[in-house]
Amino acid sequence: MKGMANMGNLMRQAKKLQEELEKKQAEIAEMKIEASSGGGMVTATVNGKGELLNLAMEKEIVDPEDMEMLVDLVVAAVQEAQKSAQQKAQEMLGPLTQGMSLPGMPGL
Repeated sequence: MKGMANMGNLMRQAKKLQEELEKKQAEIAEMKIEASSGGGMVTATVNGKGELLNLAMEKEIVDPEDMEMLVDLVVAAVQEAQKSAQQKAQEMLGPLTQGMSLPGMPGL
């Protein structure tokens, strides 16, 4: 009988952990993280999953003769925002997910 009580306790703990993980994942999905490049000329906003939500740029940065620079600045801003989102997600989920792999959370 004692083994069954331990199993029930373990199941309750697993359910509680799952609920906490789902809550944190929802919070992460709602986060908005910004990063910029080119001295603030290009700004990317992503959610906690790293999905691009918005891209803003100053009109002065748009030079039809140098589109390569614009592309580089856009890529740099998006990558930095995604990196920041991943770091924040890891900080939030780290204590709950040590040694676990979570779907939809790159790097976790």
